[in-house]
Amino acid sequence: ANLRVGMQYSWWDNDRSMSGETDVVSSNQTVHNSIRYMFADTKTFSLGIAVDELEETYRTKPGEGPNNVGIAGQVFVDGGVLSGYLLGSYDTDTEEGAVRAIAYADFDSSQIGIYGLWASGANYYFEEAEWSLGAQYLIKVTDKFSITPGVQYLSNIDLDANGDFTGGDTWRAGVTLDYKIVTNLATKISVQYIDPDNAQEQVQGFVRLQRNF
Repeated sequence: ANLRVGMQYSWWDNDRSMSGETDVVSSNQTVHNSIRYMFADTKTFSLGIAVDELEETYRTKPGEGPNNVGIAGQVFVDGGVLSGYLLGSYDTDTEEGAVRAIAYADFDSSQIGIYGLWASGANYYFEEAEWSLGAQYLIKVTDKFSITPGVQYLSNIDLDANGDFTGGDTWRAGVTLDYKIVTNLATKISVQYIDPDNAQEQVQGFVRLQRNF
């Protein structure tokens, strides 16, 4: 009856997030003991609320530790070519919250995704920046091969001892390649460039082989 209880991925880490690897759109552990109720749940529309046990310490917030409670709500709409969702969460211990919105436009051989985030202060769900904007463009070269370039800007990335955002920004840009070798076997190659304020520029990447059963 649309009620789900137990250890599960939160909505901050699900299959409706960006498909590339450039984005940073959540913080801390995203698997929780949760109670989730979906008021509606179909392929084209969903609306639900969740209560999460937050079991990991925070990046910086005096006196904040594990075993706290968070509340999350999400609405998702799929209109065919256009789809998107709005996610909001509130950390009852820090008394701070975060909001994330993602929208997609699907075409025959490509997909555009844009997203934005805002946090009122350091909280379990998102504390990487006060706000962030990003976009990606998934290009389906063939049925097996796709390329996904992406870019993201994060503003006010520094936190003071009270968990308040104080300044600084970061640019992220990169590209991800996905190739389906055979049925249920795929590879992913990702290269990302990161340029934070007052820190060394970085280039990161990985190669992954994945077998599905």
